[in-house]
Amino acid sequence: MEAMSPRTEPRCRTLSIHVVTWNVASAAPPPDLSDLLQLNNLNLNLDIYVIGLQELNCGIMSLLSDTAFEDPWSSYFMDVLSPLSFVKVSSVRMQGLLLLIFAKYQHLPFIQVLSTKSTPTGLFGYWGNKGGVNIFLKLYGYYVSIINCHLPPHMANNDQRLEHFDRILEMQNFEAQDTPNILDHDLILWFGDMNFRIEDFGLHFVRESIKNQRYSDLWEKDQLSIAKRHDPLLREFQEGSLLFPPTYKFDKNSNNYDTSEKKRKPAWTDRVLWRLKRQSQTDFHTPALSAPFALFLRSYISHMVYTISDHKPVTCTFDLELKPLVSAPLITLLPEGPCTMESDLLISYCLAADFLSSPWDWIGLYKVYIDISDIPETEDQFLLFYYSNNLQSVVGISKPFKIQPFSFLEEDPLDEAQPQI
Repeated sequence: MEAMSPRTEPRCRTLSIHVVTWNVASAAPPPDLSDLLQLNNLNLNLDIYVIGLQELNCGIMSLLSDTAFEDPWSSYFMDVLSPLSFVKVSSVRMQGLLLLIFAKYQHLPFIQVLSTKSTPTGLFGYWGNKGGVNIFLKLYGYYVSIINCHLPPHMANNDQRLEHFDRILEMQNFEAQDTPNILDHDLILWFGDMNFRIEDFGLHFVRESIKNQRYSDLWEKDQLSIAKRHDPLLREFQEGSLLFPPTYKFDKNSNNYDTSEKKRKPAWTDRVLWRLKRQSQTDFHTPALSAPFALFLRSYISHMVYTISDHKPVTCTFDLELKPLVSAPLITLLPEGPCTMESDLLISYCLAADFLSSPWDWIGLYKVYIDISDIPETEDQFLLFYYSNNLQSVVGISKPFKIQPFSFLEEDPLDEAQPQI
């Protein structure tokens, strides 16, 4: 098969990635998350969702329930995204921290999850109420690390926040010998409730600046911005401009900043950062035609419509332009002949020369969710997935195909319907 296939240079492709970070303050999912997931944005054709939540309900009964069943937030996202051809690639949870990755199913053969990791930094460095969770994967041959974190709160704990940031980064060591250090990964996406505050300025000045949308007046006293001016490593992490109101702290079920006795000063606690190994620190809004792997920011916004928490969610949408290092799946799957529910399904598949199979590999048959209003046919469509036990990933997917409905009756020569056995 390899000899018959002409070798072609892989073309550059663009993946659209939507990152969500939200401290949900133990709340259950609201009825509608269309705005958060940008489901009604006709200009977006998203390929990957990266969703990081903080402060999920982690009471004893909730944790026991979530151990036996999917937690409510994960179930909600799966119910919403599955009909749109997204599949949950991986997830990791540490107490109130949850990280989820969904991708369009056609990308699955080119996504290999290498590891997941939890780094607690809470009480004495062992409690998981603070810290970070990480999913490390290969995306079309490139190394990508994704980190969701929750850093210590309060204005006075800035040094502790920076220490925890460094500790989470240092703990991202990987067992495989051929795995590069995290700082050598092609892309790091780091986001979460980082809890950085606005120094010096008084409450009245901060609120007036927000009211008049003079956000730039507050940037110079933002603790993360200050830290990046003094820390060379932190400076390597880029961020979009903060052109939205500070996302903390709100009265729940309102868009009013804290009216309690404490009257906490608003702050941009919820952030999305990224670091590229290959792209120079230039304008990340403008594509570079020669770059084999580059990230470009499309939007960085908050979503004021949600009021279940004292934080507003923040989303960041990127275009990732890459020249695939892996352009062909390890397994090619093809159903043989007409497929009906009355007969066994015969499958042929081809393995790449360097693929190491295992007796624990398996092939699964999955139904494709399709909006019937969009197509004239009413038969269900299906996909074949090949799962590699060694790689712990899907390494091959067939094209969608139809299985004809079961025929309960067949006609006899006298044109009388007889039950089929």
